[in-house]
Amino acid sequence: MLSVKDLKVGYEDKVIIEKLSIEIQRGEIVTILGPNGSGKSTLLNCLTRYLKPLSGDIYFEDKNIYSKSLKDFSKQVAILSQHNELIGDITVEQLVYYGRSPHKRWYEKKSNIDCEIVEQAMKYTKVFKYRNTNINSLSGGERQRVWISMALAQTPNLLLLDEPTTYLDISHQLELMGLIKDINSSKSITIVMVLHDLNQAIQYSDKIILMKGGRVFDYGKPKEVINCENLREVYDINCHICEYKNKSIIIPISNYKS
Repeated sequence: MLSVKDLKVGYEDKVIIEKLSIEIQRGEIVTILGPNGSGKSTLLNCLTRYLKPLSGDIYFEDKNIYSKSLKDFSKQVAILSQHNELIGDITVEQLVYYGRSPHKRWYEKKSNIDCEIVEQAMKYTKVFKYRNTNINSLSGGERQRVWISMALAQTPNLLLLDEPTTYLDISHQLELMGLIKDINSSKSITIVMVLHDLNQAIQYSDKIILMKGGRVFDYGKPKEVINCENLREVYDINCHICEYKNKSIIIPISNYKS
């Protein structure tokens, strides 16, 4: 599905990622974890084509992502950035219709299929009742669901998310993570996302990429990757790990000394 081979990425004279290789299977939820500066957002920016690597290759559906036009790439891959900018006043429905852009020429009008896909996307994310509402008047959690609705309107095979729960309170975080999990299971969309919350990563991920210093420190199932030894090495923290309903729960221990 998604293959990264010998990736080297940097800005000007500084190398951020070096010799990174990873394989992501179709239908998985894969979360990228790591401390600030570990290269997790840089890796995601390469997968989205926002940032071109210095060397190495990224393959999606057995084709190099740079062999595709941006339009064709956008038909298959949807992206939800950490900071989403709005262009003036726009309704929810108008924004979601932008998700159909990769499938149409600029002069083409909305088709019945477009209207059906957009309506289904809004209903699925429970924002249909806001379709005529200015998106700026919605809460942070509601806006995130609208952005995801736009991504679904692209009908992608792969969804890339950069810290999707940023700025949301815990209730909206859990609501959004539940929606992401449901999108993966009900629509068979592969999801790769960056998170900071270890417990959310454990609960909602099939695999975890744990990064340190621009390299993959560990990669595998949550219970294989998230352990006290790895967290001490990567985050410089001590912790306890408890079990609840066959899921691990991380309890970090402060290193602060007065």
